Amino acid sequence: MKYNNPVIKGFYPDPSVCKVKDTYYLVCSSFQYFPGVPIFESRDLINWKQIGHCLTRESQVQLGEVTSSGGVFAPTIRHNNGRFYMTTTNDTTRQNFYVWTDDIYGEWSEPIYVDQGGIDPDLYFEDGKTYFMSNGKDDNGIGGIVQCEIDIETGTKLSPSRSIWQGTGGRYLESPHMYKINGRYYLMASEGGTEYGHMVVYARGDSISGPFEAYPDNPVLTNRNLGGYELQAVGHGDLVQDDDGHWWMLHLGFRQIGQWLTYHHLGREVFLTPVTFGEDGWFTAGYNGTTLTSFETDRISNHVAQQEKKIFTFENTDWNLDWCYLRHPAQENYKLDIDKLQLKGTEVSLDTPKSPTFIGIRQRDFNAEISCDVKLTSGEAGITLYMDEHHHYDLAVQKVANEYKVIERLNIGDIKSIEHEVDLGSDNHTTLVIRANHERYSFFIHANGEDLLLGTAQTRYLSSEVAGGFTGVLIGLYAHGEDSAAEFSKFKCEYL
Repeated sequence: MKYNNPVIKGFYPDPSVCKVKDTYYLVCSSFQYFPGVPIFESRDLINWKQIGHCLTRESQVQLGEVTSSGGVFAPTIRHNNGRFYMTTTNDTTRQNFYVWTDDIYGEWSEPIYVDQGGIDPDLYFEDGKTYFMSNGKDDNGIGGIVQCEIDIETGTKLSPSRSIWQGTGGRYLESPHMYKINGRYYLMASEGGTEYGHMVVYARGDSISGPFEAYPDNPVLTNRNLGGYELQAVGHGDLVQDDDGHWWMLHLGFRQIGQWLTYHHLGREVFLTPVTFGEDGWFTAGYNGTTLTSFETDRISNHVAQQEKKIFTFENTDWNLDWCYLRHPAQENYKLDIDKLQLKGTEVSLDTPKSPTFIGIRQRDFNAEISCDVKLTSGEAGITLYMDEHHHYDLAVQKVANEYKVIERLNIGDIKSIEHEVDLGSDNHTTLVIRANHERYSFFIHANGEDLLLGTAQTRYLSSEVAGGFTGVLIGLYAHGEDSAAEFSKFKCEYL
């Protein structure tokens, strides 16, 4: 059959995967968004359904005034003796921790902290022992992939932290994962930075603590030399074996907006690439070491069809799964119904690293039409295309004195400009419409059966290349102002 990449679209970076019986489970980074660490499940590796989050309580993760792209980095999910474990880093507090659950569909434990630095932690279980890895420096100040043994019940270190591999020389050695395959230990990681030079590398050894011999043809997977190709920044992968003995890599990558336009704003997404072991015990990945937009494979049955959801509404999404908040929300400012949303604003705006009244859903593809009816009582409310507190485009209704208007506002770094506005008079109810393509967003209000164009803005100014950071655009519904209040209805995001 033929499948298309990415297999999970939109801002779902740093995937990690494990398999239990006939089901695969995958987690991704969430940074400053809450709930933290979304969880997906699949039976076929190409169709993924979100089933929850690992971090659903404020006691599990401190997000406070975490700036954009701070917070929760690079989780790993593993299963051992009937229990799931997810380990991750709160990069803002510089703490590595893990949580666990016996019910993947239920709540997860309070965090258990490990006294080892670095980021991108990994757990490996063998013979009743638990090994913890991260990138950083060991107890002697030596950098690389750092490993120690821990007590899985308490997180207490049972051995010193020791650097076991320094990689192949690429910058930003990160995302370590350990596997035992056919009697050998394989240590996979990434280098080059999670940008256009990203790459997957690996080594193997006869002991869990090394020494490790690097694969002679590293990197095993990278798109760094594919100029003009849509898929870039391939890296940060995790291996999994299917029921037929085939190996796969789930990894991140991103789609740039045009063949020669090296910008991406949808965030880092989840890709699936086949892996093949040779007779010499080394493995290769993808097509000549690259990831493609689609793969023809006989590893997945032709009876499996890749499904893609094209329309997202209030009615067909789940507030607890598909939507998320900026940091820890004040729940009294949100009323979530099956067909409408009521928001009460505060003095906290989208421009500050706090928790404005905001609830968002990830933009999953380039071409889309987003619409929503907004009824404003006071203050300001509308739709924001949100990359971070310094880079977002807002289409909003404002009340000024006793009259209303719609504004198109662009926030690009230190430049914050209301580009266009339309007076509504005493009418406090309108339909906001945003049309998106690869290169531009266009902003409309719908009235009297027609769409009135306010203006357009380039997508590149919401890209990571401009904004920096590790996230992607969210389609947010928000309210701002001490006494602001608004009702949203008929929300629809349709991918074209």
